[in-house]
Amino acid sequence: MDGFHPFRVLRARGLWIVNGAIAGVLALLFAVLYLGANVDPVGHLHKLPVGLVNADKGASGGGKQVDLGAQITESITKSTAGGEKIDWKVMDEKEMKEELGEGRLFGALVVPADFSSSTIALTSTAVGENPVRPTLTVLTNQSAGSLGANLARTATTTAAESASLQVGRTLTAQTAAQHAELPAAASLLLADPITVTVKDGHPIDSHSGLGLTAFYYALVLVVCGMLSANVISGQVDHALGYTHNDMGPLRINRPLIRATRVQTLAISSTIMAGLSVLMGSLVLAGAVGLMGMDASHLPLLWLYSVAAIAVVGIGALALLAAFGTPGMLLVALVFIAMAVPTAGATTPIEALPGFYRFLAEFEPLRQITGGVRSILYYDAQGDAGLTRGWLMMAVGLAAAALFGFGVTGWYDRKGLHRVPAADDKPAQTTVPA
Repeated sequence: MDGFHPFRVLRARGLWIVNGAIAGVLALLFAVLYLGANVDPVGHLHKLPVGLVNADKGASGGGKQVDLGAQITESITKSTAGGEKIDWKVMDEKEMKEELGEGRLFGALVVPADFSSSTIALTSTAVGENPVRPTLTVLTNQSAGSLGANLARTATTTAAESASLQVGRTLTAQTAAQHAELPAAASLLLADPITVTVKDGHPIDSHSGLGLTAFYYALVLVVCGMLSANVISGQVDHALGYTHNDMGPLRINRPLIRATRVQTLAISSTIMAGLSVLMGSLVLAGAVGLMGMDASHLPLLWLYSVAAIAVVGIGALALLAAFGTPGMLLVALVFIAMAVPTAGATTPIEALPGFYRFLAEFEPLRQITGGVRSILYYDAQGDAGLTRGWLMMAVGLAAAALFGFGVTGWYDRKGLHRVPAADDKPAQTTVPA
């Protein structure tokens, strides 16, 4: 007995200061990283890609050819009302469908082929009954992310409503020039003549979480890799005899099996690669088989899931091997705190502050989410994020291996062994009386 009660450690200021500093920094970082990315997405919006299609064939009116669709598209692209927030991409219908189907557009505004003819017809039918109003179509893309789709919908709807008022002023002026007297209802119709319809530009299945299943599925893969790395690292250390293992009231010690740091990391990484097959299979079975998530290309999704868990897990193991206990905090920051806000799922990359857009270029969750989204929503097209996902996972695996084995190899060469030879202890199991 040393004569000191265990609770006396609560008087140690160092214990409070160290733990307080770590806990406080983590709380601040998580708050800043999470909320900083989402506090003002509209204010940080920069060049959100939105399609602008002019399929109008024009019409003859007043003895001349009229192309109102071209006027509207030119007005929208030259308008300074949206500033740099919206990147209007003028394209044809085929290109628009392709880019919606690859997640490159968050929405689109379509001027139909009969727009000019329907609009001009209003001046002759305004005094009649039930005139056919011209239509502008707003297309949304939930598969690219719900918030981004809503931002695009707001921008396109606003542009369509502005176009209606612009066309209305033109029609009203023409009618006035002809000295035609119109009923009040007809005058109101001419002032705001266009009907705006909203449609889903790239429909997804009902069990797709409104376009969020890709993000949550990818998040599950990252969490599996991250948490299993922590478990595997601890169990390998216990199997080699470097740490004890508490199993409820039991404390189990094993004989020390000397291994270099490089060997320890190699053992952990091998187990991670093997168990990623099991975890990837169970994630797929749970999401699709048990929960009914809509998914196609199941063999490819399985392979991608296994690879993502393995890469994240080996990356986490490299950090744990290089930094020890602080490595767990770094793993949480890299794979969760900095990854979730920059994944481009809840908030589009174009609506993030500059610092977060920089992080999004290499943060693993964003790359994995892009690949999963391509498989689930875009028929596994490479240009829809799958190619980037595979490429960035390969780069991440190479970087993790170079860093992890490079640092641990340096430790070994410097003789920074984990346990001196004199500290070898025999195996024992301690059971409380």
